[in-house]
Amino acid sequence: MSDIKGLELRSIVDAEGSLTLRLEEVTYPAPADDEVLVRVEAAPINPSDLGLLLGPADVTTLEEVGAPDAPALRFSVPRGRMGGLRARIGQSLPVGNEGAGTVVAAGAQGQELIGRKVGMIGGAMFAQYRLAKLREVVPLPEGASAADGAAMFVNPLTSLAFVETMRAEGHKAIVHTAAASNLGQMLQKICLADGVPLVNIVRKPEQAAILRDIGATHVLNSQDDDFRAQLADACAETGATIAFDAIGGGTLGSDIVQAMEQAANRNAGEYSRYGSDAFKQLYIYGALDTGATTLNRLAFGFQWSVSGFLLTPWLKKAGAETAGRMRQRIADELTTTFASNYTATIGLKEALHADVLRAYERKATGEKYLIDPTR
Repeated sequence: MSDIKGLELRSIVDAEGSLTLRLEEVTYPAPADDEVLVRVEAAPINPSDLGLLLGPADVTTLEEVGAPDAPALRFSVPRGRMGGLRARIGQSLPVGNEGAGTVVAAGAQGQELIGRKVGMIGGAMFAQYRLAKLREVVPLPEGASAADGAAMFVNPLTSLAFVETMRAEGHKAIVHTAAASNLGQMLQKICLADGVPLVNIVRKPEQAAILRDIGATHVLNSQDDDFRAQLADACAETGATIAFDAIGGGTLGSDIVQAMEQAANRNAGEYSRYGSDAFKQLYIYGALDTGATTLNRLAFGFQWSVSGFLLTPWLKKAGAETAGRMRQRIADELTTTFASNYTATIGLKEALHADVLRAYERKATGEKYLIDPTR
């Protein structure tokens, strides 16, 4: 085959402190023996993608600097944040963790995939084409669309990893924040199927309704006046001692661990100055609130831990057998348990319209955008 050209969405930071988003033309060579060339037809915008797309830029400084047929956006990076960007200054970085599309060319080992729809992971998915290793692609089930398979890695694997972590560490129930997200809905469906008690925390009544409609039992609104009392009751009822927090900043994580401690103390036989014997684990996996994380550590004794959670290193520790079992479950339940709902589908050029970026950058719970580079 002759080389194919296509556009990729790129993020560049310069030494003067500007971050620019633009489309760049890329030439894709013929696939090597263990590679396939995929026409990208769907790629979700995940919060993790925004970390590379926008980095530490101040979004309020957004300005449109391109032309109608070649849109581009520019942002200022606060001087205090430039120190952590030395390694990427001047680099044109492709964006997009996962996606799906149709295989249009393949090396010797992937000939049977030509014409098949596949899901992919590995970066550079906000593009018209993606040259991928065979290990990075998974054939979609018969009848599944690219939109069905676009988000079959990050959220599904993360939600399954939460349950695997709970079991491996000896807990029996989970607390989850920003729980009406696509990931949160997947986690609720998994917990229902697997018999795992789950305490969901949301911020709005309509978010609570989404979860109750899919069978959730414990749904708490963090804006309620008696939220902390409700949380302690839910932890006592479920026995939850592990939490996964997508918010990150503020006091919510601390409130959760404190509620777990209060629940444990309800059944304590005697008082201990060191708190209960129940070990409480808080994992922070998101940064919807980019402010400081505040812990009222004297409120929950000494049996606790706060850690970060990131999927890729977790998968490496879990091993190939566990990861393979998880991926098979995702493929089997792609359009049920692991179905994603999208607020809107946009093209590559639309992703660089100022008003569209402001919409998907908000990371609003229950809102998810899909890029279709064929538009």
